[in-house]
Amino acid sequence: MIALNLRPTLQLTDAVFEQLCRQNPDLRLERTAQGELIAMSPAGSESGYRNADLLGQLWQWNRQMQLGLVFDSSAGFTLPNGAIRSPDAAWVAQGRWDALTPQQRQKFAPICPDFVLELKSPSDDLPTLQAKLQEYIDNGAQLGWLIDPETQQIYCYRPGQPVQIVERPASLAGDPVLPNFVMDFMLIWE
Repeated sequence: MIALNLRPTLQLTDAVFEQLCRQNPDLRLERTAQGELIAMSPAGSESGYRNADLLGQLWQWNRQMQLGLVFDSSAGFTLPNGAIRSPDAAWVAQGRWDALTPQQRQKFAPICPDFVLELKSPSDDLPTLQAKLQEYIDNGAQLGWLIDPETQQIYCYRPGQPVQIVERPASLAGDPVLPNFVMDFMLIWE
C-alpha cells in the first residue's frame, strides 16, 4: 500500500478521483478523509482464495435472505467523512440502498455499508487496517470484521463497544446486523 499526499498541488475531488479510477482500472485506489490517495497492491493468490470463500458465504446468505446487497472489493463507497473506501466485502441493507438515487448508485455510493469485512494480507499493516475498520464504525457501519489469518484472530467492531478479539473461531455469527448469518472460518485457518 502506498499513500500519496497530493495537496496542495492537486485536490482529489469526487470527480477527479472517479476519473483517476476510470483511467487506471487495474489499480485498487482509495481516498482518505484527508484527501490522500491510497494505492493498494493486488492481493496474493492465497489471500484472493480466502477472500473469495468469505465473500461467497456472505453472498449465499444474502441470496437466501434477500435483505440487502453484497459488494466485493471492487466497489467503492463515499463515507460521511469524505473518504472513499473499498472493503474486501460489504453488505448494505435493502432499505438504505433503495433510499439512494440511481445516479448515486452508479458512482461511489454515498453510504457506509452496514457490514464490512477486511482480510489482512501478508503485505498489509495491521494498525492501518484497524484504523480503517474504526473509520467504518465511526461513519455508520454496524458491524466490522478484520480477519488476520497469520495470527488466526478476528477483530470484531461494533458501535459504542470495545473491539472484541476472537481467537481462531471455527465460525462467527453476524446477528443482529446479519440475521442468522454464520460465517465458517475453517478454510481461512488452513
